[in-house]
Amino acid sequence: MKFNNTLYENEELTYEDVFLFQNYFEGKSRLEIDVHPVVSFGTHIPIVSSNMNAVSWRRMAETLARYGWLAVLPQDMDIETLKTIITSLKSADVHYDSPITMKASHTIRDALWVITKRAHNCVIMIDDQGKALSIFKPQDLEKLDQFTLLGNINKTNLITWKLWISDEEAFNLMDEKWISSLPIVDDQGILKWILTKKNTIRNSIYQPTLDVHGKLDVAVAVWVNSFDEKVRVLYDLWIRTFVLDTAHGYQKSMIDTVKKFRQQFGTEATVIAWNVITAEATRALIEAGANGVKVGIGPWAMCTTRMKTWVGRPQFTAVYKCAQEAKKLWWFVRADGGVKSPRDMILALAAWANQVMIGTMFAWVFESVGDVKYDERGLMYKENYGMASRKAVVWRNQKVSLFELAKKQMFREGISSSKIYINPWMESVWDVVDEFMTGLRSSMTYVGANNLQEFTDKAIVGVQTIAWFAEGTPHGKIRK
Repeated sequence: MKFNNTLYENEELTYEDVFLFQNYFEGKSRLEIDVHPVVSFGTHIPIVSSNMNAVSWRRMAETLARYGWLAVLPQDMDIETLKTIITSLKSADVHYDSPITMKASHTIRDALWVITKRAHNCVIMIDDQGKALSIFKPQDLEKLDQFTLLGNINKTNLITWKLWISDEEAFNLMDEKWISSLPIVDDQGILKWILTKKNTIRNSIYQPTLDVHGKLDVAVAVWVNSFDEKVRVLYDLWIRTFVLDTAHGYQKSMIDTVKKFRQQFGTEATVIAWNVITAEATRALIEAGANGVKVGIGPWAMCTTRMKTWVGRPQFTAVYKCAQEAKKLWWFVRADGGVKSPRDMILALAAWANQVMIGTMFAWVFESVGDVKYDERGLMYKENYGMASRKAVVWRNQKVSLFELAKKQMFREGISSSKIYINPWMESVWDVVDEFMTGLRSSMTYVGANNLQEFTDKAIVGVQTIAWFAEGTPHGKIRK
């Protein structure tokens, strides 16, 4: 990456301050563009989910891994919860989605409560042996009494298929039968998985993120001062990507922790340390043994660090400066925060970030942790909160005395509760995947790149005014 004017090289810039120039492109199809991260570590798309309690749990981890991304499970999770989630993840199919099931004795109210837990937007009624009996969409249930038993609803003509069906065959079958979801069963008719019409297409575009045994993979965040026991357990579960988490990464305790991790667990694991915003901090952590660093202090939607401490740096410049230093050491940075649309991710990648971390945009999707709620207008939303907020501090300090908890709460730097409305055009993390990856592929053709290495090499960045930024946003008449 280079600036069109070298005078901007040392300006402090955020994503809204910059834009990319058009270059000549020799390729043909956007689908042929290679979006693998330059340093992949098994991932196929340059995005990971934030290790936020409101974002990354089992459903998020499973869905992201199936399409080449990577989730980072939060550092607040206890070992038993991690075991449960990771065991479930490793047993999930790398191709098909996990269905939501109900019995005939369940009510419509039960079904509507869980139907938004996954984005295939249906529940499948099974018998005691696990055989699929009926499939229900929201429109099948919403006009009936909520306490009606599913077994009392007369719904026939269930269409299922066997495990060996190809994506194209499944797509054509669903198109012919006017259905959007296809239950996948074994030879005895036992329900195993589910395949949606859109996902037959996605399966031909994306590759899953797998561990060395061919199982869906996930990363785990651990606390700087207490990682030993948890990492030993996670090693036995074949977790090999770890995040060492503390808000201020450029300090002695973090550097010592990276060195201690390497002494205890060797070089097999991938270790990312955070958070930093300078080249000096980047070099210190990588030289201590980190494979990469996470860049960003305060650009997050749920964070009040900058307003409370006035420490931080405009995110585009922070990523650019840290990535330049990491590149000298043959490692990488992960950009964290400030990603509100595909353009922000694209600019971070142009600034030589190897991966981009997304938090709040994932908080509203069906696969995130929280339950769907409805406001007074009937609009769906979920609740989100920062990892340094009062809510998060209370969560992770349940075993300390009330006096000690009160002291810890004094240092909170985040929002404890915020309504994040579900975007009706991006209800699922699948939709976010599509939105971001199609945007990235298109941007790479404009820049003239066939892969991300070429993209970072060829990107030419200019600095813009606020008026220029406003001109580039959709400004037709919008119904509110």
